[in-house]
Amino acid sequence: MARGNTRQRIQDVALELFAEQGYEKTSLREIAERLQVTKAALYYHFKTKEDIVISLFQDLNRPVDELIAWAEDQPRTLETKLEILRRYQEALTGAAPLFRFMQENQATVRELSIGVTFKERMVTLVQLVQEPDLGMTDRVRCVSALFTMHAGTFFMQNVEGDPEEKREAVLEVAIDLVTQAHQGPQV
Repeated sequence: MARGNTRQRIQDVALELFAEQGYEKTSLREIAERLQVTKAALYYHFKTKEDIVISLFQDLNRPVDELIAWAEDQPRTLETKLEILRRYQEALTGAAPLFRFMQENQATVRELSIGVTFKERMVTLVQLVQEPDLGMTDRVRCVSALFTMHAGTFFMQNVEGDPEEKREAVLEVAIDLVTQAHQGPQV
């Protein structure tokens, strides 16, 4: 089996176990057993559970890193900000298993290095969808747009309805918030 496939299987199984019983209660031994490999084989790829989570975070967040790099080179127009939201939704969808893990293991994530990295990415994204001179209400709208996307991606799973329709509705609300923030004070 190719190294990349084994690495991916380890990540997938680890995420499954973390979801089933929590990060803290999952051991490397249990991950190896579920994979039907020895602990030594697992150690070849990852020395610790944190190494597994960091690798997942890096792999699944590569699209967010690429989005930030792209956005930083674009004109700071409303159209760019709305495209950031569209692309961010795609990145969130692709990284759904990781964000579910982060949501369900918040205390652990805060202690791991990925917690700081995630916060830095969020701060950067907020800066990219708002202007520094916006009033407080409009800044809250921009922050809320990103959190709407997070909440919509994960909590809307529990709401009945077509998944694509829910995804479009979440994006529409986020776009409305950022658009309203950039139209200036309403009279």
